[in-house]
Amino acid sequence: MRYGIVTIFPEFIHSYLGSGILKKALEKGLIAIAVHNLRDFTQDIHRTVDDYPYGGSSGMVMKPEPFFTAVETLYPDTTQRRIIMLSPAGKRFDQDMAMELSKETRLILFLCGRYEAIDERVRNSLVNDEISIGDYILTGGELPALVIIDAVTRLVPGVLGDNRSAETESFSWGILDYPQYTRPSIFRDLAVPDILLSGNHKDIRLWRRKEALRRTLERRPELLENIRLSDEDCRLINEIKEESQ
Repeated sequence: MRYGIVTIFPEFIHSYLGSGILKKALEKGLIAIAVHNLRDFTQDIHRTVDDYPYGGSSGMVMKPEPFFTAVETLYPDTTQRRIIMLSPAGKRFDQDMAMELSKETRLILFLCGRYEAIDERVRNSLVNDEISIGDYILTGGELPALVIIDAVTRLVPGVLGDNRSAETESFSWGILDYPQYTRPSIFRDLAVPDILLSGNHKDIRLWRRKEALRRTLERRPELLENIRLSDEDCRLINEIKEESQ
């Protein structure tokens, strides 16, 4: 899995990549991340990346020339790159998109904006996809790029110690995850459910599915509208509703 990031704050990216799962994935060679300073592709002595907007407005707009120069210099082969702009106007990022990106064979290049916006000509001429991580405004595209890289990298084979972890996490099923417990079995009079100590794998699987459905019904019921429920799921949901009456 190969990523590229174009940013005016490369140190921000490097600090996050220096620990945790992403650091281990880099060390194992399971992913590669190239971080590029946009200012290295400017032409003036001040390394200017922004200017006043045409038409008048508050704030500054990021200039098109550095982005075009960076992309055309670093990744001239259009067949070997997928360029993503992080933008509130983009498609909402979710687990399905993370899974789709994890299968990408091309380099995924993130263009991180700052200030008011990136010149529209970058979007129209260079960008393949626009992605948003939510309906709110951040100061730049670096955090969204890292969020996407983190979510996608977890799905790359070999990154997690147990590949089943990614398969059973929230949203991988299309619903929220079931409750998780570890030792001790009793803590401050709070006990782990007996079913999890029983050793009966069939009953445990059924309990986990039911609790995942219960949590989803209580917290994110809209998720159930987008998945195909099995006959067993429907029966469990009916049981949950009866128990809540």
